[in-house]
Amino acid sequence: MYSSDLLGVFAVHGGDATPAVARTTPSNNKCFKTAAFNRPTSHKGVNLKSDKALTPCRYSADSNTDVFSVTSSNKSDVDYLGESTKGDLNVKSEHLEAFGIDGHAALEGPIEEVARSEASQAEDLLKDLGIPSPSSSRESPRGIFCSRTLNLRSISAIGYDMDYTLIHYNVMAWEGRAYDYCMENLRNMGFPVDGLAFDPDLVIRGLVIDKEKGNLVKADRFGYIKRAMHGTKMLSTRAVSEMYGRELVDLRKESRWEFLNTLFSVSEAVAYMQMVDRLDDGTIPADLGPLDYKGLYKAVGKALFWAHVEGRLKSEIMSKPELFVEPDPELPLALLDQKEAGKKLLLITNSDYHYTDKMMRHSFNRFLPNDLGWRDLFDIVIVSARKPEFFQTSHPMYEVVTGEGLMRPCLKAQTGGLYSGGSAQMVENSLGVHGDEILYVGDHIYTDVSQSKVHLRWRTALICRELEEEYNALIGSRSYRESLVELINQKEVVGDLFNQLRLALQRRTRDRPAQTLAATNMNDEDLTDSMQKLLIVMQRLDKKIAPMLEADGELFNSRWGFLSRAGLWDKSHLMRQIEKYADIYTSRVSNFLYYTPFMYFRSQEQNLAHDSYTYYCSQLNNEHSS
Repeated sequence: MYSSDLLGVFAVHGGDATPAVARTTPSNNKCFKTAAFNRPTSHKGVNLKSDKALTPCRYSADSNTDVFSVTSSNKSDVDYLGESTKGDLNVKSEHLEAFGIDGHAALEGPIEEVARSEASQAEDLLKDLGIPSPSSSRESPRGIFCSRTLNLRSISAIGYDMDYTLIHYNVMAWEGRAYDYCMENLRNMGFPVDGLAFDPDLVIRGLVIDKEKGNLVKADRFGYIKRAMHGTKMLSTRAVSEMYGRELVDLRKESRWEFLNTLFSVSEAVAYMQMVDRLDDGTIPADLGPLDYKGLYKAVGKALFWAHVEGRLKSEIMSKPELFVEPDPELPLALLDQKEAGKKLLLITNSDYHYTDKMMRHSFNRFLPNDLGWRDLFDIVIVSARKPEFFQTSHPMYEVVTGEGLMRPCLKAQTGGLYSGGSAQMVENSLGVHGDEILYVGDHIYTDVSQSKVHLRWRTALICRELEEEYNALIGSRSYRESLVELINQKEVVGDLFNQLRLALQRRTRDRPAQTLAATNMNDEDLTDSMQKLLIVMQRLDKKIAPMLEADGELFNSRWGFLSRAGLWDKSHLMRQIEKYADIYTSRVSNFLYYTPFMYFRSQEQNLAHDSYTYYCSQLNNEHSS
């Protein structure tokens, strides 16, 4: 008997019904709910093609409670990885005895052997059922990646942002129109904008605007600047070194540095960098007053702000959402899984009620079964939330009581309610759950992820759609990067020898013996010739390596390289922020569908500079393969 038999997922017997194991919508059959399975053909000698081979379980929810129990909050413990055991499923003791665990032949013996056998059988069954394993899901562009271990079973409530989280916009369409309205406002303010066009490839998420110098920069995890652009022109490595050699990006200095946290930052950054060019070439009229780069940034920000405040942009999107929204049919089903698993779902968005309702209806309702609407998924909906203040302070909460958006004050949120404003603490008090029992999912590093963790210790998930493109670009660049690493390693070996010979020559000029007797006995001509040859080789290698390093990551972005990297091996400042504040991160919410609401996300090993065993492991693998 396998673990799947114990859980009662499938029953093999001689029934008449033979449903295909395929995507279905939740109706009478709750056993085959939302997973994207292919129909299996056989397993362990059982012909699953037969009309009498595989039938769905027919037990009721009440019968489950006779067999299983769920660990409650007051009976939960902490496991060996420090995660709460709340929500774990247990077999009741009387059924454990009836099952005969102690005498079951398959479970006898050392646990190491039992686990190895069960794991192998579990992999086989997953494969036969056409269910992708979590490990295979992680190794794909649609994986969910874990920075800090997270037990989804212990999560009682999951909150979601809306824009670029539950709803993904076409960046060229949405940000392009935001850019157009921004430029129109700049023109009305007297700025020269003729001839400018929206170029989304000019910037990527995670860059930082230097408002003092009119630059856009990419920093590594320590804050050292690796690439920079002034206006729309990339700066050379030497220019970057001369300008920023003694400076670090410090995001706490908001008067100077502006971090591009989200895709909403794209239109503003493109407009600003283009206007820096206009400021430099002297085409901005003098009657606009003496402008420096910081003042120019304020002017662009003001123009974009009014583009949002005027409401024309959102009105245009609401009138034709199909032109701006990229639908994801799997996303509502992923949330349905979570809700049916007992999670309380929350929608917490800064967007207003009318825009939220229109976008959610368009993106959700047509993909939900049984005439469900998007409101049916969420226990609490909060619009106009005013994040990040929502997580930091307390604001009045209002209940939206009519379809026209009329509101009345309230003190506590109720299940099924629609609210405006309020605070995260009000949500916690209304649900009766706090801190790490809540997972919040959003696309904004600061507004969504950082502040909910820093102030409330909520668990966090970051949505970054660009991960899919970056993942594929990394795969496509693998041979290129291997060639580059090989050249760097060759230079390191040649350089090691050159440095040793240089030291030997230095000691010789001081009438001191070299490092070894053999080095001491080298004649002067051999020593000099060897050094000259090695120096020429290294110089030629430098000429080959430098442009290759510059081009590394151009499959993702020709100017800035990869999103998560700064240089060949180091992490970008964005990646450092993600690791610091996001427990898990992924490209889209629907990726949860490839896992389960009971997933235990375990963080991966983090290699350190002094980890030497990786070398011995690679050597051992080479020996085994040869």
